[in-house]
Amino acid sequence: MPEQHILSKNIAGRGSFLKQFLLLLGTLLVVACAGPVSNTGPAVNRTVSPQTTTSTKTCGGTATPSQTEGPFYKSGSPERTSLREAGLAGMPLTVTGYVFSTACQPIAHAWLDFWHADSNGNYDNAGFRLRGHQFTDSLGRYSLKTILPGEYPGRTRHIHVKVQAPGQPVLTTQLYFPGEARNDSDGIFSPELLMRVQNTSNGQLATFNFVLALH
Repeated sequence: MPEQHILSKNIAGRGSFLKQFLLLLGTLLVVACAGPVSNTGPAVNRTVSPQTTTSTKTCGGTATPSQTEGPFYKSGSPERTSLREAGLAGMPLTVTGYVFSTACQPIAHAWLDFWHADSNGNYDNAGFRLRGHQFTDSLGRYSLKTILPGEYPGRTRHIHVKVQAPGQPVLTTQLYFPGEARNDSDGIFSPELLMRVQNTSNGQLATFNFVLALH
C-alpha cells in the first residue's frame, strides 16, 4: 500500500477521534454548567397556617366539685354564647370545653349559665351585662366569648357557672385562672377548677371540661 494513502487514512482517523472527543467535552461542560440535578421537583413557597386551638376532649371521670354561688347570681339571664358588648372594656377571653358524665359520655343540650365581674371587678346587678346562658351541642361542646374578669377585694380572678344536664340536679361552681397572685390567699379557690389558659392573637383562650354525676 502506498505510504501517502496510509498517511491520509491515519489523519482521517485522528480527525474523527478528535471530533468525537470535542463533542464529548462540550456535553460535559453543558452538564457541569447546569448544576446538580434535583429529583425533588420545583421549590414551592408554603405558608404555614397557625393551628387553631380547640378544647381537648378529655375526661377523668371525677365529678367537678361544687362551689358557692356567691351573692351576685341573677336568674333569667339571656341565652347567648357571647357576653361581649359595645363599649365593654377588657381583654377578650374565650372559654371552651365539654360537659361529660362521670362515665365520660358527652352530654348534649346541657345548660350552662355564666356570670362574672367586669374588668374593674364590678358585677352588673341592675341588668345582665356579663351574664348569659347557653346549651351544649350534640357532641357536648360549649363555647363562651367574654372578657377577662377583674379582681376585687378578697377574691382572685374567677368565673361563676351553673351546669345542668337535662332532668338532672344543677352543679354550681367557679372557674379559676392559673398563675394568679391571689389564688393562694383566696379561701374559696380550688386547684381542681383551674382552666387551661393560653395567649392568642385574639386575646386569651381557656378550656375546661365539666363532669357531672348523673342520678
